[in-house]
Amino acid sequence: MDLAISSARVLETSPSTGKLSPQALIDIYRLMYLSRRIDDREILLKRQQKIFFQVSGAGHEAFQVAAALALRSGYDWFFPYYRDRALCLTLGVTPTEMFLQAVGAGTDPASGGRQMPTHWSSRPHHIVSTSSSTTTQLLHAVGCAEAGRYFTRHPEAAAKVADDYRAYQDVEFHGDEVVLTCVGEGSTSQGEFWEALNTASNQKLPVIFMVEDNGYAISVPVEVNTPGGNISRLVANFPNFHFEEVDGTDPEASLYAFQRAAEHCRAGHGPAFVHGHVIRPYSHSLSDDDKLYRSTAEREADAMRDPITRMQMRLLRENILTTEQLTELEHSLDHEAAEAADRALAAPLPTLESIPLHVYSEHLDPVRASFATEQAALATASTGKSASSKGAAPRTMADLINACLHDEMRRDPRIVVYGEDVADASREEALAEVKGKGGVFKLTAGLQTAFGSERVFNSPLAEANIVGRAIGYAVRGMKPVVEIQFFDYIWPAMHQLRNELAVMRWRSNGAWGAPAVVRVPIGGYLTGGAIYHSQSGESIFTHIPGLRIAFPSNALDANGLLRTAIRCDDPVLFLEHKRLYRETYGRSPYPGPDFAIPFGKARIVRPGSDITLVTYGAVVPRALQAAQAAERKHGIQVEVLDLRTLNPYDWEAIATSVRKTSRVIVAHEDMISWGYGAELAARIADELFEDLDAPVKRIGSMDTFVAYQPVLEDAILPQPSDILKTIVDLRAF
Repeated sequence: MDLAISSARVLETSPSTGKLSPQALIDIYRLMYLSRRIDDREILLKRQQKIFFQVSGAGHEAFQVAAALALRSGYDWFFPYYRDRALCLTLGVTPTEMFLQAVGAGTDPASGGRQMPTHWSSRPHHIVSTSSSTTTQLLHAVGCAEAGRYFTRHPEAAAKVADDYRAYQDVEFHGDEVVLTCVGEGSTSQGEFWEALNTASNQKLPVIFMVEDNGYAISVPVEVNTPGGNISRLVANFPNFHFEEVDGTDPEASLYAFQRAAEHCRAGHGPAFVHGHVIRPYSHSLSDDDKLYRSTAEREADAMRDPITRMQMRLLRENILTTEQLTELEHSLDHEAAEAADRALAAPLPTLESIPLHVYSEHLDPVRASFATEQAALATASTGKSASSKGAAPRTMADLINACLHDEMRRDPRIVVYGEDVADASREEALAEVKGKGGVFKLTAGLQTAFGSERVFNSPLAEANIVGRAIGYAVRGMKPVVEIQFFDYIWPAMHQLRNELAVMRWRSNGAWGAPAVVRVPIGGYLTGGAIYHSQSGESIFTHIPGLRIAFPSNALDANGLLRTAIRCDDPVLFLEHKRLYRETYGRSPYPGPDFAIPFGKARIVRPGSDITLVTYGAVVPRALQAAQAAERKHGIQVEVLDLRTLNPYDWEAIATSVRKTSRVIVAHEDMISWGYGAELAARIADELFEDLDAPVKRIGSMDTFVAYQPVLEDAILPQPSDILKTIVDLRAF
């Protein structure tokens, strides 16, 4: 039977001393020892090839048990890392559940066999799914705390609403919850560590940063990672923080440190930083051998500080337990660990049919028919009945994206909008006399003025911070709609996008999701944008399962697709071509506040019978120019198909058109080699070979970078003349 220990009982103090009672010390030792024995049992199973990986929390047990006992499972929120076995055990994760993850069982509640052992996740205990990445979870913790504060101030926002993502999220908040996030000392060299501290400090968020300092990052000692060898000294000047540095092998001292930290956070004074000096008596993992880089003397010194040994000695020294009682207790815990392992080894494996489950939300697919309001809205608009107070004059893509954001923020109080320069003015006292910034392209203009600084605000200049916090917001039930200022600078956020945002639902086997929207201006054709303001690269992101990607070519599509992105239950990368923001091409009247376009539905921009031209983004108007010239000069009828979304994409529309024309060109702005068009061309050649009368042709930019000089830029990027030449050549084949 799995061991369950009451934290209330553990926290009992002795009336005479004010210190922990003997029974409390026994219960703490039980948790510490059981955690160690689970590690040891996993090591044995790995050597027997019954499990496939092992990383231990040995030496960290006292510090972790103390942290969990100072907080409330299922009330506070937890973003641990892979050594936090004793923390999660104390919060209520059972030994059997831990072994189920090590085995990779189908009944593993953390991931269903998808994650390595000790990659924790538990909705009942508010342990948010964690990854192997280091420090990414710190930014999730910050966003989680921001969301908790928002719901506390606006409890009405927690209400469920049918037909959008809010119908499927249970929002929990209490007003004084604390968020704990844990990291090894070696990971404090990561930039996201500092980004998380910056935001927590600035906003006085109730986050406890728990640093478990065992002196090593695999084989790299602390003095190599950290100037001066002590992270507490480096962070000591952050304002609003409560700081604790403690011997992490002493559970009682650690407990009091965490209690003080939690009190500081619950009182609304700001975040806390608890730095515990622990040991690592085992190697980094079973894939490592610390004897290769640690001296015998150093390892022996660590052994003298082993928290298990120290606690054993204390229980005996203070006559809390006799030697026989201690031995009996340990034998019972050994038996508990062995029984739990046996149960897990007998558990069924995941089915192969389960593999694709939870890559995307099963609740609210953005392809679903409820998002298909396009034709009805267009029909109404053609009669003039939907002009609304916003007027019926054609408006730019920038205008209609801004209108959609206004509409959705008015409809959904859970939406927050932030990014670099997106606010009208961070200093609110200036709003009365200034027009406001509202983004470098003005797409968020007026949002802060309309909805307040709590919902629309500027972020630090840190892209990982923007996306990482969005994940924390989203797992708590908010809808962050964030902006990366230029696609060219998205790369610092790649870790968060690829390893966290896109995979959250799949790796937790559907327990957690992060349906954030990340808006990104993209592309060239700017005249002077050059290397660092003209990049494309959408194919890098279409290669990421779990991430929906939209790339509209005109104002109306941008409005409808963004609305779908916001209302759906998946993370969305929403690519907005900068050149199209204010182009004459593609302007449209405002379609109304409920206009939506389902993902994965291409649009025939121009019908034709001779050649299919598949494209998207800023190449759509250029393809139209080429198609018009082909008909006018050569009598060639080109069908131009605008994909509108890249994941999912409309294969049926492509196949239907190609079967009709028997010739196809795939055109995009990104480099031709290894671009998005290569995948489409390969699938067309594979599945539609018998329908083709000519090779599949591709058009893209040169395999180089976009130059500053306009003559060079025009030569590098695909132009209407390039498309026309390919059309003529293909027709003549």
